[in-house]
Amino acid sequence: MATIAATLSIAALAYGYHRLRSPTASNLPTAAARAGEFLVTVNTRATLVATRSEELHAPNVLNLQITWLAPSGSAVKVGDPVIRFDPSSARKDADAKTAALRQAQATLDQANAAAQIAEQQDALDLATDQNGVASARLDASKAAILSAIDGDEAKLALGMAEEKLKVEQANINLHRASNGAKIASATRNRDKAQADLTLDQEEMKQMLVTAPLAGVVTYLTNQSQGWMNAQPFKVGDHVWANAAIAEIPDLTSLEAQGKLAEIDRGQVTIGDAVDVHRDALPEAAVTGKLVAIAALSEPNYDGNFPPAKVFSVFAQLNALDPRLRPQMSGACDIVVRRIPRAIVVPARALFTVAGKPVVYQQTPDGFEPRPVQVQARNPDEAAVSGIAAGTKLALVDPTQKPAAALKQ
Repeated sequence: MATIAATLSIAALAYGYHRLRSPTASNLPTAAARAGEFLVTVNTRATLVATRSEELHAPNVLNLQITWLAPSGSAVKVGDPVIRFDPSSARKDADAKTAALRQAQATLDQANAAAQIAEQQDALDLATDQNGVASARLDASKAAILSAIDGDEAKLALGMAEEKLKVEQANINLHRASNGAKIASATRNRDKAQADLTLDQEEMKQMLVTAPLAGVVTYLTNQSQGWMNAQPFKVGDHVWANAAIAEIPDLTSLEAQGKLAEIDRGQVTIGDAVDVHRDALPEAAVTGKLVAIAALSEPNYDGNFPPAKVFSVFAQLNALDPRLRPQMSGACDIVVRRIPRAIVVPARALFTVAGKPVVYQQTPDGFEPRPVQVQARNPDEAAVSGIAAGTKLALVDPTQKPAAALKQ
């Protein structure tokens, strides 16, 4: 029995050695180990958000209708037009207020002219009455050389002239008060008409809404037709006064926000470097650093129950690609440790034999297993020792049969 077992072991070793040097094994996919810096990272998903943005509102005007919108997602500068409303109603009101202002001004001009005419007439009448008093007083001064009857008549005429002068002075005061009241009323009406016209003119200016800051235009949801028919505002929509229609996020304030599992929370610290790879722009890697970590966890409602606890993290970004937009999402790598001089191999090149990590090194005769020590590991790569840089390694286990052979 011992002889049979030994014979079988030698046969198995010979078969394995032949498999490692077979032509099939030499056609396996390979990759070369490289020397360089290895970044130990914590991986998560992140979304770009703008920490600063401005909402654009409709003016405080009734019966507004959108006639033009800047394209959604378009870049704008400060002062660029974003929203135009139909100005016909405001223009009609402004025309009516202009006519009312002209009428009020004409009424005021008429009141001023009438007051001036009355003032001149009153001055003439006052002068006439004053002359009459002076003449009567002169006649009364001759009473000593006149008869008693003539003297009494002169005194009576003086008294009547003085009473007439008092009446005229009272009339002048009454005319001044009346004309002043008319002018004040006409002035108030003119000022009110001017204020109404100015308000309409301001509303006319508000028919065009411009960008208060540089950024990209994002239109908010119009809920006026109910949540089932809700959609972003568009040309032709009727909007209510002061309605929030659009939002312009400041692209220079973009930051990455992600969530970390509890097991990863203790590995990261404020100031760790961050690499963000957008799904829509995989070639536009964005770097930054971690600036905040939530102190409390929150449930992550991703469909699993019970929901896992996660911590929100926030990263400040460095130079931004102008194509980046808020709400873009992608992979986020938080660098927690750096190994400056490491031998880096693909994660697919690592295998386990008898519980120990090994790689299969390519030789002229096939692939030979080499034990290695794993210093750090990421999902795609690992830092190892025990092999040299440039070593060609198998990316699949050369001791296993190909899948096509297994199917046969």
